[in-house]
Amino acid sequence: MKSGLSSVDSLRLYELVEHKVKGDGNCQFRALSDQLYQSPDHHEFVRQQIISQLKGNRDAYDGYVPMAYDDYLEKVARNGEWGDHVTLQAAADKYGVKIFVMTSFKDTCYIEIQPKIQKSNKVVLLSFWAEVHYNSIYPQNDAPRSQTTRKKRWWPFSHNHHHHH
Repeated sequence: MKSGLSSVDSLRLYELVEHKVKGDGNCQFRALSDQLYQSPDHHEFVRQQIISQLKGNRDAYDGYVPMAYDDYLEKVARNGEWGDHVTLQAAADKYGVKIFVMTSFKDTCYIEIQPKIQKSNKVVLLSFWAEVHYNSIYPQNDAPRSQTTRKKRWWPFSHNHHHHH
């Protein structure tokens, strides 16, 4: 058994709604697309934007890349290739937004990624469970209406409330 908050508990703390995005290698980009453009369908565009950011600012990122930079660029440019913390940092810088990632790691509830230059007060909220999957999450009241997400009402302390099962 892992100690620490389970994913659902940490989301409950913040009263957030999670949008499940398709669990494939594009999930980080789908989630970013959902946050930035209110739809996960622009994930290929988001990936291109991130690649152009990585290409144009090699010095800023190559220290974090575990392989030859050009090989890395080629790899991450491929559709279906997983995003990582480098692509997230590049996304933060490209769009000038702060990215909060809610995680299931026991020592950190979330990771905050600061853009080099903040251009917008928008905060991008992602969830990252078990080190593999990114989803897009929203505060209860801001979730795009278009989604057919079943609204769950998440309370920080559910045992203080009456349950209607």
